[in-house]
Amino acid sequence: MSLNVLAFTFGIMGNIISFIVFLAPVPTFVRICKKKSIEGFQSLPYVSALFSAMLWIYYAMQKDGSGFLLITINAVGCFIETIYIILFITYANKKARISTLKVLGLLNFLGFAAIILVCELLTKGSNREKVLGGICVGFSVCVFAAPLSIMRVVIRTKSVEFMPFSLSLFLTLSAITWLFYGLAIKDFYVALPNILGAFLGAVQMILYVIFKYYKAPKPDDTEKPKTVTDHSIDMVKLASTTPASGDLAAHQTHGGDLEGQMENKVSNQIQT
Repeated sequence: MSLNVLAFTFGIMGNIISFIVFLAPVPTFVRICKKKSIEGFQSLPYVSALFSAMLWIYYAMQKDGSGFLLITINAVGCFIETIYIILFITYANKKARISTLKVLGLLNFLGFAAIILVCELLTKGSNREKVLGGICVGFSVCVFAAPLSIMRVVIRTKSVEFMPFSLSLFLTLSAITWLFYGLAIKDFYVALPNILGAFLGAVQMILYVIFKYYKAPKPDDTEKPKTVTDHSIDMVKLASTTPASGDLAAHQTHGGDLEGQMENKVSNQIQT
């Protein structure tokens, strides 16, 4: 099988799997629309996912046609993430709405415009592709930092409540698929971040298996953990957030805050 056929096959598979990952937050927004409130959810995963998709589209446009399958899925991602952001702003309180608009303006408009200006004015040809590729890889590595917080919570609480197996599986499959796609088209910038994404996804699934049937000593009146909340989906999603880099789960600057919220919730459940 030729490299072109392999690249096309893995590219199509990557598009399908990444599309599924993009749809992961749908239950979250169904809940937000029903309650007409964002409750404790954050907008950063969706703003970051939109920025990542925009970056990969711009990068793929420099590849003279070989990046078509990167453009297709990330264009779909831009559309989906934009809908999420609009819904979030619609139902957010004034403080959250203003905060979201500020981050959106600084990152997705000013930040992205600055990248375009620098690349268009100061770089040409293959150098532009290298600069953009480096930026995409750097952002993707930041995205892949998010699962570290989630895995730390799992180890500390001995609970997989905040790390649903199905999402970890699809994120891992996405990373592996885009890794092979990058290798097939001989694109270092697409393949490299997905090595990390595939590794972290595999570790997440191993942790899930280890702690799935873990029985922690607890008082007789301790309640069983409640069902998985949508926060876990929001947290992990943003590394799929870059389908071309494996989404994963998301890498987000609010990861520490979310980790604390998750640990507090688990602590409260144990105390009740």
